[in-house]
Amino acid sequence: MTTLWDTTGTDVVKALSESRRAAGFVASGVALTLVVVANEKHVPAAEEAASVAASAHPCRLLIVVRRQIEAPMPRLDAEISVGGRLGPGEAVVMRMYGRLALHAESVTLPLLAPDVPVVTWWHGEPPEKIAYDPLGVFADRRVTDARESADPIGTLTARAEDYAPGDTDLGWSRTTPWRTLLAGAFDTVTGRPTAVTVTAAPRNVTATLLVGWMRSRLGLDVVLDESAKRGIAEVNIDIDDGTRIQVTRQDSNHAILRRTGVPDRVQPMARRSLGEQLAEEIKRLDPDQPYGEALGAATGLTGLNHRSPFRSHVWKDPMPTATPAPTA
Repeated sequence: MTTLWDTTGTDVVKALSESRRAAGFVASGVALTLVVVANEKHVPAAEEAASVAASAHPCRLLIVVRRQIEAPMPRLDAEISVGGRLGPGEAVVMRMYGRLALHAESVTLPLLAPDVPVVTWWHGEPPEKIAYDPLGVFADRRVTDARESADPIGTLTARAEDYAPGDTDLGWSRTTPWRTLLAGAFDTVTGRPTAVTVTAAPRNVTATLLVGWMRSRLGLDVVLDESAKRGIAEVNIDIDDGTRIQVTRQDSNHAILRRTGVPDRVQPMARRSLGEQLAEEIKRLDPDQPYGEALGAATGLTGLNHRSPFRSHVWKDPMPTATPAPTA
């Protein structure tokens, strides 16, 4: 591991190249660049999740920590490792101070692995608009987590309004076990669904996206019952031949599948770690059209997948503008 204090972007690029040569690392084995944006408080959690994802998908990992943007002097500290504690690949943790933190792309762009896609993940609350953050504008895939905001459902609506193909949210990844089990439950069903109810906790992003997915797939006005205490508790589907399908979460690792005329079955449905959820989202590097359809159906917006996948950076200075002193 190499640590550089009060350094420059050029020195970080050189140090990464030297570390790679010393470790005999083959750059051609890198499938993508994963850019992680985190605040200092959550760096350990972000590093843990990113290292899990990096172990599943060979990548160059760049962690951007914007610290003390109000600091009077810009400064960059960097930690570089190849095959170290942050996974088997290349990793750079960059802590940026002062105005440099507002221009993180100036340091990050030269560190992108050549000729491979870029995925940006915001650990914690997503940006108001992705176009405000150049780290998202240059990425091919952009991963947010609406659950981390103070208003999860409002944030999910903002993600739909701001949507461009290539965007996704970890709330969508959390629907995967439910989508897999529900899709499998239809294997022997010959009738058509007539009514669907999803029972979940209030303001649950995953439940909202699951409802959107089922609306987009089934063409029904799926009902969201927010009477559960935690997560998604149950999904009930009525079929026009009198059959009912019911999936109920039993505990953190299992669900019970019930179908009329068929014995109940216990199915695996383990809650996955943040790193496993992230690994699923970076598995595909093209736009996730089913997510776009589900997000649109969940929020009432249409045509999300037909938007342009390209964004232009919109500068927004988060620093308060000083109010001029009144004149005598």
